[in-house]
Amino acid sequence: MLSEKFIAIPGKVLNFSEISTADTLDFKSKSDTKPLLKENIKKLFELQSKLYAHNKYSVLIIFQAMDAAGKDSTIKHVMSGLNPQGTQVFSFKQPSQDELDHDYLWRIHKAIPERGRIGIFNRSHYEDVLIVRVHNLIKNHNLPEKLITKDIWQKRFEQIKNFEKHLYENGTVILKFFLNVSKEEQKKRFIERIEKESKNWKFSAGDIEERKFWNEYRKCYEEAISATSLENAPWFIIPADNKWFMQYAVSQIIVEHLEKLGIAYPRLSQDQLNKLTEFRKKLSEEE
Repeated sequence: MLSEKFIAIPGKVLNFSEISTADTLDFKSKSDTKPLLKENIKKLFELQSKLYAHNKYSVLIIFQAMDAAGKDSTIKHVMSGLNPQGTQVFSFKQPSQDELDHDYLWRIHKAIPERGRIGIFNRSHYEDVLIVRVHNLIKNHNLPEKLITKDIWQKRFEQIKNFEKHLYENGTVILKFFLNVSKEEQKKRFIERIEKESKNWKFSAGDIEERKFWNEYRKCYEEAISATSLENAPWFIIPADNKWFMQYAVSQIIVEHLEKLGIAYPRLSQDQLNKLTEFRKKLSEEE
């Protein structure tokens, strides 16, 4: 079970210096995981179809990472087989003025997937304990000054845990992935964006500025993940230096958790089955 291998154990303090960004288990290359990823994409389609018909659960998949870790490509490749009718993808950017006039979870709650659907968050409410914390943007969030205290981040961790507990207790399965890329690998990917014309559009001067805050971000991630990885809303720390393994690992963990739900297509009563037989007979007898 890859879930057990990469889970951020609830209650355990996280230390990134002890976690490999390049681990691929026993897999040696992309050719080892490609057929497994393909099979998982097929399984995800089948599980999504059952989820949609069952209509009791919703699934929320959250991706967080440093820049260039591979969030977009993971969403693209792992979710490529899903039915768009049952899938919702949201990318959370800098909040608008309207969003700043509400609490920070307001825009998140509006985007929670409906029952029977899979919601994918490219960044999420965790930005409000990450970038907001690193750059001290809390002062721009229209909060009363007396509420901006030294323990505001610990309070937000509690608020997030309560929010996710509420979602879980109302039928939302929550899976949170931190794509753990090394600073050296990030540098290589930034250089590739500069040198490869087809990737120039991905590069931003802001990427270089944010690298200056690498250690601050890692510290904030350690604290946020340690505080909010729970049994009903676990975090998974996925090695991201090798995208081919990262994409397989994410797909495998999602499949493992959806299979644990034990969902199936709704079963019809004998009376309903008898009526289907009658309807089939009538259709067959049509001229």
